Amino acid sequence: MPLILLIAALVALRFFEVWRFAELSWWWIVALMVFAFVWFEYVETLLGWDKKKAHDEDDKRRKARVKNSFDKR
Repeated sequence: MPLILLIAALVALRFFEVWRFAELSWWWIVALMVFAFVWFEYVETLLGWDKKKAHDEDDKRRKARVKNSFDKR
């Protein structure tokens, strides 16, 4: 997510020609976009980090459900 925010900030700064970002080549920003795409589509799935995040969320929901059921008794 920080990578996506960085890309959005760079696009805005370059578009509005703020400070030194006015001279920044669009190719650097496009390269970051390509890197982000490759990271989220291929590398993250290759390493299994996308499934780990989903399992962690399911585990949190399960623990909350168990806690709520025992607190009601």
